[in-house]
Amino acid sequence: MKNVLFYLIATIAFSCNQAPSNNNLLQKKIDSLQTEINNSYKPGLGEFMSQIQIHHAKLWFAGKEENWELANFEIGEIQEALEDIPRYCADRPEVKSIGMIIPAMDSLSNAVKVKDENKFRNGFILLTATCNDCHKATNHGFNVIKIPDVPPITNQFFKPQ
Repeated sequence: MKNVLFYLIATIAFSCNQAPSNNNLLQKKIDSLQTEINNSYKPGLGEFMSQIQIHHAKLWFAGKEENWELANFEIGEIQEALEDIPRYCADRPEVKSIGMIIPAMDSLSNAVKVKDENKFRNGFILLTATCNDCHKATNHGFNVIKIPDVPPITNQFFKPQ
């Protein structure tokens, strides 16, 4: 009985001594996986800009049709992308100029909130001009944005349903 008790106590003591080692091993594995996640694919600035361009066009057609709920949604999508750019593209010097778009976005957002078609049109013109000003300021003036002529996609209703 004494041998069994001694063996049990020794096993427990040995196991307790191993726990920190196992914890360290688990922590190293967690850290390794976190590093792998952090180093995995991150969208580039071009992906964000293309995404914004699509939402810009969809926003135009939503506002043109006075679909204020959809217009508000598209503004949110643009703002979300603008917020993600510094997070994923901090190494790009262009990121420093992103803030210049905020006043135009605020103006457009206010127009949508008050559901004013004229303010929306003026706000959208300001937003489009500000996009082009930002492109010029970051040596991308060759990338000229305009008010769209046709919807960027054909499988969405822009009129309120």
